[in-house]
Amino acid sequence: KAEFRSFDGMLLLAVLMSFFGVLFAAPGAVFIHRRLSLSQNGKVSVAGPLTNVVLATIFLILSLIFGNFLFLRFGLSINAWLALFNMLPFLPFDGGKVWVWNKGIWLGVVIVALGLVIFG
Repeated sequence: KAEFRSFDGMLLLAVLMSFFGVLFAAPGAVFIHRRLSLSQNGKVSVAGPLTNVVLATIFLILSLIFGNFLFLRFGLSINAWLALFNMLPFLPFDGGKVWVWNKGIWLGVVIVALGLVIFG
């Protein structure tokens, strides 16, 4: 069993900071309610950042096909930055759990996310 718990104070802080040009969001976290093996925890932890990489890639492809619509550029940028941020190799971030499990997968996701941030 897993559940997302929102941190409403952090969400409010993120919205307020956005008015000053700072994009930072940590509105909550997923909590898992059973013991996982190192491999299971790594795979669960990489799922979120990989989802952001896939979404950023979709937004990139759509912007290349249909042009630089603001919605598409935001979708690319937000998802690329979220993937990169969540792969920081420190616990309790997903990246810390992936780093402990498999440094090669961690590096691969970081390189792709960084490429999307730079290209986006």
